[in-house]
Amino acid sequence: MRKRFAIALGIAGVATAAFITADRDTRSTLVASAAAQSAEPVTIWRDPGCGCCDAYAEYLRAEGFAVNVIDDRDFDQRSMEVGVPERGIGCHLAMVDGYVISGLVPSEIIERLLEERPDITGITLPGMPGNAPGMATAKTGTLRTYAFGPEGVAVYSDE
Repeated sequence: MRKRFAIALGIAGVATAAFITADRDTRSTLVASAAAQSAEPVTIWRDPGCGCCDAYAEYLRAEGFAVNVIDDRDFDQRSMEVGVPERGIGCHLAMVDGYVISGLVPSEIIERLLEERPDITGITLPGMPGNAPGMATAKTGTLRTYAFGPEGVAVYSDE
């Protein structure tokens, strides 16, 4: 009886049934992926010759984000103009759904930002950590991401 019911539900129903029966971690991943796919495209301003920025854009695309890349030799100045603290500037600047993202921030942290929608200007992963997406083939170890806005700077994630 259950088998016939699942077949009658079709693809959309099976996806819903799978979501309902999934464990909490899997549901969180599915919700986060939905946040990435429903978000406005990520626009990245980067130095024209930056290979890690290209790798990072490809990484975000593979994670379900639509990505536009704009060559901008002055992305660091643009970063400060939109509120990135000078010590928090990453290797490129990105915008998504009204949030500023500076540096090679892992997709799960961007998805968390889009899901939680905190009252901040944005997040940054300063510098070019060797274990960050775009620098390494896979994220390893801990990456400390900071939130910034009118209230100042604070740790957003230690993942």
